[in-house]
Amino acid sequence: MGAALRRIQLGNALVAFGNGFTVPFLFVYVARVRELGDGTAGAVLAVFAAAALVVLPFTGRVIDRRGPMPVAYAGSAFASLGALGFGLSTAAPSVVASSALMGAGIAVLQPALATMIVSCSTAATRSRAFATQFFLNNLGLGVGGLIGGLLVDERQPSSFTLLFVVEAAMFIVLPMVLATVRLPQGGGVDMRELADDGAVAQPRDGWRVLLRDKPMVLLCVLGFVLFFTCYGQFESGLSAYAVEVTRISTSTLGIALAANTAVIVLAQFVVLRLVERHRRSRVVALVGVIWTVAWLAAGASGLVHGAQAVATALLISTYALFGLGETMLSPTLAPLVADLAPARLVGQYNSAFALVKQMALAVGPAVGGLLAAGGAYGTYIVMLVVCSLGISVLALWLGGRLTPVQDRPYRSVVVAARSARELSEGGGGVREAAEGSRAASVG
Repeated sequence: MGAALRRIQLGNALVAFGNGFTVPFLFVYVARVRELGDGTAGAVLAVFAAAALVVLPFTGRVIDRRGPMPVAYAGSAFASLGALGFGLSTAAPSVVASSALMGAGIAVLQPALATMIVSCSTAATRSRAFATQFFLNNLGLGVGGLIGGLLVDERQPSSFTLLFVVEAAMFIVLPMVLATVRLPQGGGVDMRELADDGAVAQPRDGWRVLLRDKPMVLLCVLGFVLFFTCYGQFESGLSAYAVEVTRISTSTLGIALAANTAVIVLAQFVVLRLVERHRRSRVVALVGVIWTVAWLAAGASGLVHGAQAVATALLISTYALFGLGETMLSPTLAPLVADLAPARLVGQYNSAFALVKQMALAVGPAVGGLLAAGGAYGTYIVMLVVCSLGISVLALWLGGRLTPVQDRPYRSVVVAARSARELSEGGGGVREAAEGSRAASVG
């Protein structure tokens, strides 16, 4: 990676580290430590998600008009104020307001950082760049959560205040790191003109152009199903199923979550080497198959009676298989969004995809929680098995709408480089070789 990309990744890792200090303890902090009750704690989490849904539709246009840096600075400021507010709040209104600030700040940071990564990478390096970001996110969250768990004491509110101060400090460090980054002009983003009259898309046309882009719309539908099926269930339906049906303890549930993170941290770059040479659509389709097996394992864990060790192993395997699928998605989805985007609408496309993810993270826990509350666990497992199979179908459908460069960029870059070398060796001249290579890689 270049120096600019390394610094962006460092800032991203520090933010994830700060988030790890507080994310696992938000509900307990509001409901138990500040004694505001489960209802207020639920409202805090709902407002956190709602704030993201409010700001993301407008974030992309600002990024494309002003650049990702100002948006990242603003997001860091809001998130830092929200974290400090959490640590100092003792009443419900201030806690809810802090949740809105932090939710909005973190939400706009995601597409801003993604756009920076796009601008500092090329079609050949983008998959590895986003895989590194995902790896550092999970490593930071895991380490931060581990240290936070050692520092926190439910009987001492000041220990929770310390955690939020650390998180706020990481949001202050992020713009300091980003201030040293000089983003390249053009950023290696592939130009793709979508307007019928051949004019390059303007930022003000963002949503109109995106909604006319059938592959991107299909990718958004696919992304919603993906995030609904996996991340949308971690803190609601799947956790309830594990405790109520599989009958595991909350400490064992923590081990299952740790298994998910461990698979991501240990396997990310091994998996990257295997998937970056294959078609992106088929990689996502394989994720659907893997998650189908994961949900079947979860269902089986609730049917094994009298063999708790087997049931526990099946449930931990579910979380581990989810982690394996996540390592396959990290070098696939975000780079594909970037490759689909016109050069002047990269921020809009990244924000739209972040919005889709946030919607799935809002709908997923609601659906999972309702089914769990009604005890309809059989229906719950069947629904998610169908969703997982739907991922494979949607991915293959999307693959039929992608160009070879979009679906398999690694091979396209290799072929372009080989063609350039052969032209040069055959007397075609350096200039012709460079032009041929550039034309093939841009696609």
